[in-house]
Amino acid sequence: MFQGEMDPELAALLGTAGPSPAGNKTPPPPDFSSLFGDGTGSDGLEDTLGFQDMDGEIGEPEVDLSSTGFPEITKKFADTPHTAFNDPNYYKLALSNEGDIAQRLHTLLQKYINAKDPKDKGVFRQQMITVYWDFLLGVGKKAPGKLLDPKKYLLRFGILHPGFLGTEEKDLFSKFVVTNDYTEPVYYLDEWLKAVGTGVIRPSTTDEVKVTNTNASAKMRQLLDKAEGKRDGARSLLKAKDEERMTLEKTFQEKAGQITEHFPMDDLPDVHSLYSDSQKRTFYEIQELLKQLVKADRELDVFLREYKGALEDVETLNDKVAAEGAAGVDSQAVDTEFGTIRQMAKMTIGRQGNQFPILTKEYFHCMPQDVASRENIITQLAWLEGIDPQAFCRSYKNKLNRIVPFVILIPSYGDTGFCWEPFDRYNRATSRGRIAVPMFSKSLPLALLTAVGDLRWQVAKEKASFYWMEEGLTGNYYQWFAARKYRGDVKEFFINDYILWMTKEAEGTQKLDKEVRGIFWRYMPFPQTLKDKLKDRSYTYQDLYQKDLNRAKSDL
Repeated sequence: MFQGEMDPELAALLGTAGPSPAGNKTPPPPDFSSLFGDGTGSDGLEDTLGFQDMDGEIGEPEVDLSSTGFPEITKKFADTPHTAFNDPNYYKLALSNEGDIAQRLHTLLQKYINAKDPKDKGVFRQQMITVYWDFLLGVGKKAPGKLLDPKKYLLRFGILHPGFLGTEEKDLFSKFVVTNDYTEPVYYLDEWLKAVGTGVIRPSTTDEVKVTNTNASAKMRQLLDKAEGKRDGARSLLKAKDEERMTLEKTFQEKAGQITEHFPMDDLPDVHSLYSDSQKRTFYEIQELLKQLVKADRELDVFLREYKGALEDVETLNDKVAAEGAAGVDSQAVDTEFGTIRQMAKMTIGRQGNQFPILTKEYFHCMPQDVASRENIITQLAWLEGIDPQAFCRSYKNKLNRIVPFVILIPSYGDTGFCWEPFDRYNRATSRGRIAVPMFSKSLPLALLTAVGDLRWQVAKEKASFYWMEEGLTGNYYQWFAARKYRGDVKEFFINDYILWMTKEAEGTQKLDKEVRGIFWRYMPFPQTLKDKLKDRSYTYQDLYQKDLNRAKSDL
């Protein structure tokens, strides 16, 4: 087995071999004599089968329908960088206890390094990509347990060996915050696989995987998802009706205060004035308010009973799920989800992109703010929502609920984010959608905009159902698309226009077709403050602003 100096060879793997800078000490090569193990944990390394220690599980953040925005990110980097990348045994620990597939990966690395013919190098590179993903599956199956740091960073960032990175890159990645200090649904790959494996989050929907009649746990989980959606929806309606009643009560108090206002008569100072005409009109208004209060209270009672019933259903199903052991580690779910993740990685990259799955100095060209760390993602989501305030909103029983989708951070060199599913098909009311974002794109804002644009399209299309080509956001856009006799994927056109809408039109630079601008202005409105600003920029926006006012009057 290979026993030579590792770092120079790893540098050669990238085609960047050269003399080491003065004073840059190369860590001693690890002992590879017992590197790979047999996948049984017999090498004595703690954790490596993975499921013994379930402490610190990642929990799915509940959908807080009262949340109105993202938290302000005040710290994007840790105060003290971790030292995992300085460990001379990092590569050994990353590959340890993974069996023959790890040895195959190591062997292909050597062949790739030593290949002189570009054709041979290309063949070994492709073989290495395939073997790497098979190897990573084994690591991913251990994610529900307690991972060693090298395995965690391998899943999270694609760092197989720190020698692939330069000093600046190692310093950067060692400063990213490791822990999740927020309740936003943004997941690194290791966290996502852990949540899926422990049943906290259901696996992503695929066309190939169907639940059989014998899979009782999965069917029970589906029933629980439906019940939770019904509970969350009932809770949302209950809160909205309570707020409506409180508003009516406040108005009632104001009206009651108006009719109790009296002043002494001029000729009889010890006698208060009669009711004025406006006060007499208030009597009739109070009568209407009382009727509305009785109606609101009656509806509140109905919603309360529905909520309590839904809550009982959730508790009953939770007990059944626990009794059947559905909350344990589901290695099959991780296996299936990992296959989905691999497809996601390919989609973020595209056919012509760089499919190399390992983070290397040669291919990594991101600025720190463009790396899709959790903190950068939340910052960009807040920026996006500031321009498109309804980007993450869905309507349920005429109430608009803010539901931020799951954001899965894919360690790839792609430039395109996308929506995997707009919501859970078993819980359309309050479930989160799923978007995937590449970690090492040329522009993080653009990668995120493509994902949210895709989410926007899919949510609107699902809402319109069979009439998606006729009404709403998708219907109006499709009719414009068809009238222009354009060819290609209408969704791709929409996403490109959405990017222009968010980056150009929001700044007052007119880049969209007039009809498309009108569709977006109505169905994906800017915040009112931005509308007020734009109407003074040009007649185009002033005309759209006036149409808003006309529609508001016609709705009265």
